[in-house]
This record gives sequence, structure tokens and C-alpha cells, in this order.
Amino acid sequence: MGILTFLIFWPALAALVLLFLPTRHAHRAGWIAAATAAIEWIASLWLWFGFVPGSGFQFVEHAQWIPRFGVAYQLGVDGISLLLVLLTTLLTLIGVASSFSAISASRKGYYASLLLLETGVIGAFCATDVFLFYVFWEAMLVPMYFLIGVWGGERRIYATIKFVLYTMAGSLLMLVAIIWMYQYGARSGAGTFNLSDWYGYSIPPSTQVWLFAAFALAFAIKVPMFPFHTWLPDAHVQAPAAGSVMLAGVLLKLGTYGFFRFAVPLFPQGYAALADTIWVLAVVGIVYGAVMTLIQSDVKSLIAYSSVSHLGFVMLGLSAMNLIGASGSVLQQINHGISTGALFLLVGMIYERRHTRQIDDYGGIYAVVPVFTSVFLIVALSSIGLPGTNGFVGEFLILLGAFAVRPIFTAVATVGIVLAAGYMLWMVRRVFFGTVTRPENEHIRDLGFRELAVVVPLVILIIWVGVYPRPFLDRINPDLQNWLQRVHASGPCPCGINKTTASTLVPFDTTGAIHPASGQDGGG
Repeated sequence: MGILTFLIFWPALAALVLLFLPTRHAHRAGWIAAATAAIEWIASLWLWFGFVPGSGFQFVEHAQWIPRFGVAYQLGVDGISLLLVLLTTLLTLIGVASSFSAISASRKGYYASLLLLETGVIGAFCATDVFLFYVFWEAMLVPMYFLIGVWGGERRIYATIKFVLYTMAGSLLMLVAIIWMYQYGARSGAGTFNLSDWYGYSIPPSTQVWLFAAFALAFAIKVPMFPFHTWLPDAHVQAPAAGSVMLAGVLLKLGTYGFFRFAVPLFPQGYAALADTIWVLAVVGIVYGAVMTLIQSDVKSLIAYSSVSHLGFVMLGLSAMNLIGASGSVLQQINHGISTGALFLLVGMIYERRHTRQIDDYGGIYAVVPVFTSVFLIVALSSIGLPGTNGFVGEFLILLGAFAVRPIFTAVATVGIVLAAGYMLWMVRRVFFGTVTRPENEHIRDLGFRELAVVVPLVILIIWVGVYPRPFLDRINPDLQNWLQRVHASGPCPCGINKTTASTLVPFDTTGAIHPASGQDGGG
């Protein structure tokens, strides 16, 4: 059994054990889930240390599954998916560990759902057979449905149904496009769902537009891009804390990952025809999400709308179609998972103490919970991209790459950064500083040892990526170079500029350092 198969099905096996755990042992469900997630995270570190940058798909596994229809059990990771798998295993462990005191009802089902969600997400990130990818893509809906619908807030049913309907609508269109691609291959030879084979198909440009639109709609809903974002605030507000961590940290990344892995490289001419639309939606999403955040009274809702804005930057970096923008986009997916995941985690901790998420119900609690305040402030500053934190590195690369292609669009997008500083610091001031406005806030318990053990690893990553991003860029950039070459070689440059110009917009060498020829100074 390969390492990827282990990472996919080890959580599922543990979830099965939990579901059949005798009721008299239900109190042990959290410890079983924590041990499972810890083993999973430790095993996933082998991907980090064993990965060879620039070697394409690695840790490859292949077995026939449904040979009659060309379906294979085919797995692999490259620089685009590697860090996302590692982020998934870390956030699952943190989500499980953070739930010990938050969940008291149906603990077996709750932890089993978290572990099954991990199986679906890692499977989708690792699948290199499109049919297999679609199976994992759909399978993720089930545990997330239960996490929100059973352990969510008062309006959990509404939020769950909205989440499922939005996701299914896009998924069905993607399924139609997948079937069309299979039939296209079958007409010219043996039908297959092998992603590498699909990259070699020569599909007419007019057909590529429709196929790209079908894939892109499914991924745009998952990101979510404006105007397909309305399911997200409801899902976040109603989900339990660990559910929000997983939703923001990894599930939304399947949308941006889908653009990188499937929609753009499979249909580059289709993307070129719709590139202006993606640029506009990305910029509108950045500004709209930031403006909507300014008027939120619920902390969770505020963070949810900030995700719409931050993930707009990820799409902006992808749209630049140069290495500096694309590397910033992939890195920012990780950064968003770390920072926003940590914010939802901290909001869950304070909610356990006060059972309210309304900003006006707090005020001046820094004097009562100084450690909590300090940690929250670090995470908030990373979310707004303070230099020295992970958020700054990702956003800087994205803006640098995008400005070289569309300076006006990029200038408008920077409004989102200014507004981010406004809404996040405004929220921090109202919640933590000033005088204690309510008597019930005077006795809030500060972070304990277990809670610090859960959140400190994310703080370490915030500083590590912010100060020394090179190890991450080293693993991302070589495969992104190959990705860009494949896209640019397939037709008109999707970034809206000619290929000669596009080739000069690759300011990184394979080590992650900024290339002197780019006109930029400094190292990676």
C-alpha cells in the first residue's frame, strides 16, 4: 500500500471503527479520532521530506478499477497539490483536538464525519483520474452535510440545504463535461479518464469555451467567487468551529485547486475566451467581500465575508498567468487556510466561554484574556497581510504578478487590502480594547494549555512562511513553470498579452529566488 492510499483511507477506517464503537465507550471517541489524525499528520510529513521539486507527479499509485470504461485508481501529488494535502492533515488534527470540550452530543458521529471529510478532501487533491476525482469531490458533501446539519447552529438546516444545492448545481454541469470528454476520447481511440491523456486532447476552441464554463462554474461555487458566494456566510455561521476550520481551510481550496488542475490546463483556449470575466469577478469579489465585511455584527460572518475577499486574490494571481502571480496564488491558498482556519478556531474558543458571536457583546476583554488577545491579534495581522506574516508574502506576489499584466484591475484590487486592515482592526478594537462593557465579560477564562497546543502550530506557520517562504516556493515553482508552459503552448495567451511578453513575466528561478532578469531585487 502506497503512502497516498494510506493517507486517504486511514481516516475512513478509523471513522468506521468509531461508528461501531459500543455506546459505553463513546467518551473515548475524541481520543481515538485524535490518535488517528495525529498518525495521519505524521505520515503525511513523508510527502514533504520525500518530495523532489520539478519531477511532476510523485508517490504515484495506479491500479485498474473499471477497465471497461477506462477508469483507474490513479493517484499522485505535485507542487500544486503537495502543500494542500499537508494543510489538510494538519487542520484535521487541530479540528479534532479543538472539539474535545465543544462537542458533547453524538460524539462518535461527529468525529467520524471529520475523519471522512479528511478522506474525501485528500482523495480529491491526490486523484489524477478524473472519474476518481469526481467520486471524492461528491463524497465530501456527505460528512460536511452532517457536520453542519447535526452539530450546527439554530439555522443549520437552511444552511445545509443551501450548501448542498449550490454545490450540486455546479457538480452536475461538471459531470456532463466529464462525460463529454470521455466520449471525445472514445471516438478517437480507447476511452479514458486519465488526466494526463486529457491534457493532450485537441479540442476545438469554441467547444473549449463551453467545457471550461462547465468546469469553472463548479469550481467558482466552491471557491466561492462572486456572485456564487451567498451559501458561504450561512454555512460558516451555522457550522461548528471545527467544521468552519475545515470549510475555510481546505474545502474552499478545492475550488481554486480545480482551476489550476483541471479547468485552465484542460481548456486553455476556453479560458482565454473567458479570461476577462474571471478577472472582473475576481476583482469584484475582492472589493465586495471587503465592503460586506465592514457591516457585519457577527464575528463569524465577518470572517466568512473576508474569505470571499481573500480568495478573490487567489483567483487574481491565477489570472495573471505568470509564475510570480501563480506562485503567490498557490501559496496564498495555504496562507488563507492557516490564518482563516486559526481565526475560526479562536472564535470557537471564545464562543464556548460566552456563547455569543456578536461583536457588541464584547469589549475590553484584553484585560481579562491577555494571552487570547495576543494570539488573536497575531492571526488578525496575518489575515490583513502585515509584513513578516504569511499573508504579506502571498498577497505581495499576487499583486506583483497581476500588476505586470493588468495594472488597472490590480490597482482596484488593492482597495480590498486597505479595507481588510479597516474591518479587521475595527473588529479587534471593539472586541478586545477599551473598558469592559459587560459584567459577564469580567470572568472569561484565558487560553489553557490544550488550547495553546492547538493554536500555536498555526502561529508558528504564520511567522515561518512570512519570514522564510523559500522552502514552500521551492516545492511550488518548478511544477508551476511546467503548468504555465503547457497553458501558453496550447493557444492564445490566457492573460491577454502575447506569448513573448508572457515569457518575460517569470521572475523566479527554480529555487524560488527572484530572477535578476525580471528587474526585481531581493531573494525568495
